[in-house]
Amino acid sequence: MSKSSLLSSSLLLLAAAVASALGSARVPLSIDFQVEGVEYSSEIPAPQDVIGHEVGTRHTRPHQLVDYYRAVAQASDRVIVRQHGTTYEGRPLVHALVTSPSNHARLEEIRQANLALSDPSGSPSDSRLASQPAVIWLGYSVHGNEATGSEAALLTLYHLAAGEGQPVEEALENLVIILDPSFNPDGRARFVNWVNANRGRVATIDSQDREHNEPWPGGRTNHYWFDLNRDWLPAQLKESQARLQVFHHWRPQVLTDHHEMGGDRTFFFQPGIPSRNNPYTPRRTFELTAEMATYHARRLERIGALYYTEESFDDFYYGKGSTYPDVNGAVGILFEQGSSRALRRSTDLGELTYAYGVRNQFSASLSTIEAAVAMRPRLLAHMRDFYAQAPEMARQEPVKGYIFSIQGSQRTRGQALAQMLRRHRIRIHELARDVEIGGRAFASGQAYVVPLDQPQIRLIKALFETVTEFDDVLFYDVSTWVMPMAFDVDYAAWEAGLSGLMGDPVEEAILDGGRLEGSSDYAYLMPWGGFYAPRALYKIQQAGLYPRLATRDFQARVGGAVRSFAAGTVVIPLRPRDAQASLSPAEVRSLLEEVVGQDHVELVAVEGGLTPSGPDLGGPSMEVLSKPSVAVLSGRGTSSYQVGQAWHLLNERMGIPLSLIDMDDFNGADLSRYNTLLLVGGSYRVIDAERLKAWVREGGTLIAAQSAARWVVEQEFVSERLYRPERETPPARYAEVQRQRGAQLIGGSIFQVELDTTHPLAFGFGPRMAFFRDHTHFFEVSQTPGATVAAYTDDPLLSGYVSDENLAALSGTAALLARRSGRGRVVLFADDPTFRAFWYGTSGLLLNAVFFGSVF
Repeated sequence: MSKSSLLSSSLLLLAAAVASALGSARVPLSIDFQVEGVEYSSEIPAPQDVIGHEVGTRHTRPHQLVDYYRAVAQASDRVIVRQHGTTYEGRPLVHALVTSPSNHARLEEIRQANLALSDPSGSPSDSRLASQPAVIWLGYSVHGNEATGSEAALLTLYHLAAGEGQPVEEALENLVIILDPSFNPDGRARFVNWVNANRGRVATIDSQDREHNEPWPGGRTNHYWFDLNRDWLPAQLKESQARLQVFHHWRPQVLTDHHEMGGDRTFFFQPGIPSRNNPYTPRRTFELTAEMATYHARRLERIGALYYTEESFDDFYYGKGSTYPDVNGAVGILFEQGSSRALRRSTDLGELTYAYGVRNQFSASLSTIEAAVAMRPRLLAHMRDFYAQAPEMARQEPVKGYIFSIQGSQRTRGQALAQMLRRHRIRIHELARDVEIGGRAFASGQAYVVPLDQPQIRLIKALFETVTEFDDVLFYDVSTWVMPMAFDVDYAAWEAGLSGLMGDPVEEAILDGGRLEGSSDYAYLMPWGGFYAPRALYKIQQAGLYPRLATRDFQARVGGAVRSFAAGTVVIPLRPRDAQASLSPAEVRSLLEEVVGQDHVELVAVEGGLTPSGPDLGGPSMEVLSKPSVAVLSGRGTSSYQVGQAWHLLNERMGIPLSLIDMDDFNGADLSRYNTLLLVGGSYRVIDAERLKAWVREGGTLIAAQSAARWVVEQEFVSERLYRPERETPPARYAEVQRQRGAQLIGGSIFQVELDTTHPLAFGFGPRMAFFRDHTHFFEVSQTPGATVAAYTDDPLLSGYVSDENLAALSGTAALLARRSGRGRVVLFADDPTFRAFWYGTSGLLLNAVFFGSVF
């Protein structure tokens, strides 16, 4: 095989192969697209040599991406492939490190020099940066059905591994390039399996064809149907956690995030809408972004591709792949290619092919590399200066640190928050002495301190500060994300000096807090409120024991002393009525030690069932808890995000088996198998409401959230009412209509509710909690006494944007309602309690509904 001045084994043959595969000689792919000054070595396998098809002629499966990357690594001394994790379905997450052989020989030295840029105490000089390689990360297809990015990842690796000539050699000498071919292999597999299986030899442009219409939930999301491009900051999913390890191991100066958008659009690259930039991001970041845009523009113009900037998308929410780098001293770049999804598609701009999208994504990869080479010293200096400014920023801040609790029932949630912070390289210390801030007490050893004077000061401010005023009130994503509120832990800002306040550093936050106190052959008590208490309770029920719920405060004798226990305590009798079902004392002890160690709960042995005060352990105030048998309605019409969140919470985190019932199958399903049914956001018009009402009246617990709760009220399952405020919308000029409408949305803000802590659904929680809301539907407070478990306060806004009209409408409305219906119960959440898996507090209320929903 001879060398060629074209990517002959990829782009040139790609054009001909696509023409053949599509049954047309006309393909909107420029055959003369060249990388000037580059030839390609025959010693490196081309993509089709490994994956078995020309790039762009079919959708490449995840394992083929990995196979090609590993094959190139074996053949090239420029490439190392490493696996940094696995997906929930067990697929490998891999990345390639691509640089010159001489740089590979000193790769760790380069990495350490790169890490020094984020150390304010040892900022390197400009002269040292002049010869230091930069690190860039090209990341592809975090949304699995936005598939052209991963195809471009094949061509980019081939170009860098096989290319010979000044452009490639210059890139390899000046850069360490991290190539991640697929951020989301599980979603890609779901999508690719569909399109490849539903396409004949000749592809069709007909949008009604099966290839063009992947079924619910689609391939956008991961195994549990989460949008991985919203999880860079919460970092609750295993793919994100593995990715962050690579990010902070290298700390790249540039990270690209390759996406797709509607097929009638052209090609977008950042800058986004300038008025929606995050104020914690320095202006220099956007200046560098704009300069890099000139490189993207020139290369796309060279191949005749239309593009645009600044008219959509933004850089506000730090949880996206294109924005998270901005708060880490880097430059994040979003690319959005108009999508064919299938191999061919008819659009307003003419026929769009998959190969055309691949070409543009590859072009953007090349322009990123070109820009990074040319701008290398300034990109390195930007990261250095970003962190060098941190000490002075800290000196100017009135707040010197944040303290948050890990005491009592908040311990696991607080430690989970600490784990999240450590994933982002944020320094944490034990609290060394007792303090009180604004009426909140924090005890030594029972709280953590996050000092502001550290390199990640901007990120800390973004995670802890509340913001209610904005320059622009339209948001592409959420308007706020105050993490202590989401994790439902007490926290406060500390404005005095930190001397004497910070104890030992917390290198790794280990979940602990489990304790087994005493020994009993009669019963144990489990105080409620720990995040994994529901998991422990389910294990106990699975073992054949019959726990009971204390619905009133009581006292019990423990170790010869009298101790008080709050309503919500779970009583675990050790001898069920069915003697044959009894566990041996050794089996009981083993079970209890397991739940204490794994679920971080406290178990207390009691001396007997006769209590000094309050109900006795066998009384009617100690309600027997049924083991949950849960079904979640899913499928077309429901929100795959919200179904996936519930599935992840109950199954992945709590170890509870649940059934996902498809909406189309619901009317014929045997509902007697379940005692709990969960409806999340979606449209439920296709299901038989009367059949569901009958199931509830016969003893089922129906839990409905967000729009499903609205549907339950509209169908008159219970006599609750929606609140529809009267609105007067002033006339607007045509150009102002979109902004006027957008300003009346609640695009993701945090509000305060007041809980009725005497209600079983609120057991284990304090009187107030932060709720996340991203819609404008409101529920009236119930006229039934005791049915309103949570209501928004009169001044509920904690953080984020809300219009004055919506704030007035929301104030005092119901957030959580619980009603009897026949022998069953109906629980209504006005909002999504499991939002993106990091709202630990409201997730706990949902778990209360699952376990305690049958006892109120």
